[in-house]
Amino acid sequence: MVVSTPTVGVLALQGDVREHLTALESVGARALTVRRPAELTAVDGLVIPGGESTTIDKLLRIFELRDLLQTRIKEGLPVYGSCAGMILLADRILDGTADQQTVGGMDVVVRRNAFGRQVDSFETDLDVVGIADAGSGDPVRTAFIRAPWIEEAGRDVEVLARIPAVDTQGRPVAAAGRIVAARQGPLLATAFHPEITGDTRVHGLFVGMVAGG
Repeated sequence: MVVSTPTVGVLALQGDVREHLTALESVGARALTVRRPAELTAVDGLVIPGGESTTIDKLLRIFELRDLLQTRIKEGLPVYGSCAGMILLADRILDGTADQQTVGGMDVVVRRNAFGRQVDSFETDLDVVGIADAGSGDPVRTAFIRAPWIEEAGRDVEVLARIPAVDTQGRPVAAAGRIVAARQGPLLATAFHPEITGDTRVHGLFVGMVAGG
């Protein structure tokens, strides 16, 4: 079904909620916060923002959202997970805490805090399939903050972006080739935070998915 002005929720338990709301509205969505089951039921799509994946996991259960979110994902709800959201969408995680759970839905193995600590945060330009494929448009400006990466992706997962072999100064990158953006059906995940760089094209891609594109 094509939705002309989709209603996209942002899970408002922790993270860059306001920034995601602003980015979604700038690309034509009706954006609102989601904290209650009734709000989750009402949206056409959902963004799970960055933050602390273990905390969001616990709050999903406290707010009685986890089971409903899993059900809605199985029913085909488009969901975009950024950073911690990528971890929560993964079927399997590495380096998680002993009691950490995910919502799941994407056939990927995600390594938590793969790029290191907060002080190891960085920005870089990436070619992203569907937005700025190599040689076909401006690269996407991305920010990595205690970011994960996808260690393994199933055969139904479309890889959208990898860390390049060299940075913008031509220096070799240690994490070259690591998967940092992927899509599986109506699920989209990025290891980076597009909401804080001013580049709204990832949000535009997701809103297109929600609208039926």
